[in-house]
Amino acid sequence: MQLYNKLSAQERAVLLEEAGTERLTLSFYHYAHIEDPQLFRDMLFLQWDALEILGRIYVAKEGINAQLSLPAPRFEAFKKYLDSIDFLQGIRLNIAVEQDLKSFLKLKIKVRDKIVADGLEDNTFDVTQKGKHVSAEEFNALLEDENTICVDMRNHYESEIGQFKGAVTPDVDTFRESLSIIEEDLASHKSDKKLLMYCTGGIRCEKASAYFKHKGFESVFQLEGGIIEYTRQVKDKQLENKFIGKNFVFDERRGERITDDIISQCHQCGQPSDLHVNCANEACHLLFIQCESCKEKRQNCCSDPCQEIIQLPIEEQKTLRKGTHNSNKIFKKGRSDVLKFKSH
Repeated sequence: MQLYNKLSAQERAVLLEEAGTERLTLSFYHYAHIEDPQLFRDMLFLQWDALEILGRIYVAKEGINAQLSLPAPRFEAFKKYLDSIDFLQGIRLNIAVEQDLKSFLKLKIKVRDKIVADGLEDNTFDVTQKGKHVSAEEFNALLEDENTICVDMRNHYESEIGQFKGAVTPDVDTFRESLSIIEEDLASHKSDKKLLMYCTGGIRCEKASAYFKHKGFESVFQLEGGIIEYTRQVKDKQLENKFIGKNFVFDERRGERITDDIISQCHQCGQPSDLHVNCANEACHLLFIQCESCKEKRQNCCSDPCQEIIQLPIEEQKTLRKGTHNSNKIFKKGRSDVLKFKSH
């Protein structure tokens, strides 16, 4: 019984090209009480692997968070399977604004302590006691209300390339950092202001809205379906679009363009750019913004040392990075000292 992905990303990319089948990229989440996450995870893998689904899925006792792609002809079979699971029946699926055949190259389903890391150790905090969901139209109206404080619940490298006009964008690397910062900054407005939140697809706001209600905020709202669903509703209903720039996404695409506005700059030369890349040096892999000119000049690297390393034979590169652990550096996402025009 196969319960794990056995193909490399490179092998899968070749197969996707050869198949030539249109694929859909989508995401969904749901907070629910899952008694045996490991059993649920294995069940999902068996069903989804058979449907040729690829993606990154987290399962925990508190629910499921899924970002994936699947062959377009198998969408109905996929939806039918979701509907067969009680707590996922009729779940809203956020279809990506921009599609890409290779948005995901592996099927990874992992059991985690939580589907969104929040750093909270509060047993009285119930994530299902969430704030009020609002549509794109309602969100726009709340943005116009002078008694509304709109907060971006994403991280700095996400809001750097795209955000709602007038939103507060916390300077944080992680979701867990933002909760305490926002609570402290807005402590005096728990009863006199409306707290309006948004994120990519809604999952972080879902937890944050419940948390802030738990902390005494009286009027808590969240954008249903996040930026992805907002963009769809704006287009379908011909509403005013109050989001500018790109929506950062956590797959190979790195972002979906919502408007033509470029609100960020290349971290190396300072020219307008909102193209996120990972440093070509596998021992670094730093995520940063690089314009096309710098990408060509620097060979997709973040620094001169990294550019020198990628000129070495592959085996020598592997030897150099043996035993190193680069996840903390990757996590700094655009804050490295080698980046002259980093945003913070």
